[in-house]
Amino acid sequence: MTDRFSPLHDIHRAAGAAFTDFGGWQMPVRYSSDLAEHHAVRTAAGLFDISHMAEFLVGGPGAGAFLDYALAGKLSAIAVGKAKYSLLLAETGGIIDDLVVYRLADERFLVVANAGNREPVAEALEQRAPGFDVRIADQSDQLALIAVQGPASRGILESIAEITELGTPLADLPYYAITEAFFGGRPLLVARTGYTGEDGFELYIHVEAASYLWNALVEAGEPVGLVPAGLAARDTLRLEAGMPLYGHELSIETLPVQAGLGRVVALSKEGDFVGRAGVEAGPADGARVLVGLAAEGRRAGRAGYAVIETDDGSGAVVGEITSGALSPTLGHPIAMAFVDERVASPGTTLYLDVRGTLIPASVVALPFYTRAKESS
Repeated sequence: MTDRFSPLHDIHRAAGAAFTDFGGWQMPVRYSSDLAEHHAVRTAAGLFDISHMAEFLVGGPGAGAFLDYALAGKLSAIAVGKAKYSLLLAETGGIIDDLVVYRLADERFLVVANAGNREPVAEALEQRAPGFDVRIADQSDQLALIAVQGPASRGILESIAEITELGTPLADLPYYAITEAFFGGRPLLVARTGYTGEDGFELYIHVEAASYLWNALVEAGEPVGLVPAGLAARDTLRLEAGMPLYGHELSIETLPVQAGLGRVVALSKEGDFVGRAGVEAGPADGARVLVGLAAEGRRAGRAGYAVIETDDGSGAVVGEITSGALSPTLGHPIAMAFVDERVASPGTTLYLDVRGTLIPASVVALPFYTRAKESS
């Protein structure tokens, strides 16, 4: 498969970024230091290129009813200008992808999917469309997506004179909401969403204007500590915030309830939806559930490492780590893992098999990190 490149690729290369493959895209993994980029987001602001994400416009008189059928949530109930986290399920109830859905107008929604799942999501939406008065347009190649995350993010955006005609002032824009604006005369969507656990915004703009917007953000943000940040920092930030990553915590074999996402499935909504029967049937006997694990010291478990019940040499394997790292913010190892339900209670001590050494870890509630709420 041919590598894909962000419309900001040349800017990243000039900034000295190291690249990695992500969902078939060559994306910045870091610019300088993973730790420095992580801490910048927690204390000031980080700038992320997430143009690899996939975007679908869903419109027409039947758009709301279609999304209620195609996805697990009740999307028709979203108010204009608001957003909702949802799941695209297979008939079995397994997760094809996790999505964010924005309602742009009464009959117009923006569905944002993960880069590696663009084709499966597009195929599923098209297969579920017959019988609904709906139009689906893949906008992924036309839109760039830039995220500004961190406590200084709002001030940075408010200082850019080229951002005009905001439908809702940023101070009044709640979490999981979106507003229309312009940047240098180009249409701009500003969403108060993100994947870091911090306050922040995600900006949708045509690919031809992406580099101008990126440069304006860098210029406005550098005086207050903004730095470009790569996928390595994004991963440790989302792990601290307990946010799942498709291919790690979520998969076609995983039911929402196993991943702690049962609340995302609107079983109370009227009518059928794809995956309802599989969700209602529930997981198979012995299916594992997702937990947080916190350890001491500096040795962190990584994806694929085994979770052991005891350290006396007779302990059974009771789980597997899906994501793990030494938390830059908390200063100790953290991980998410699927474990047997009987050992999933908070406070349970389990052991991480870190290259042959058993490291004690406690089951803890997610998320590991929650930002202090500030008044807007």
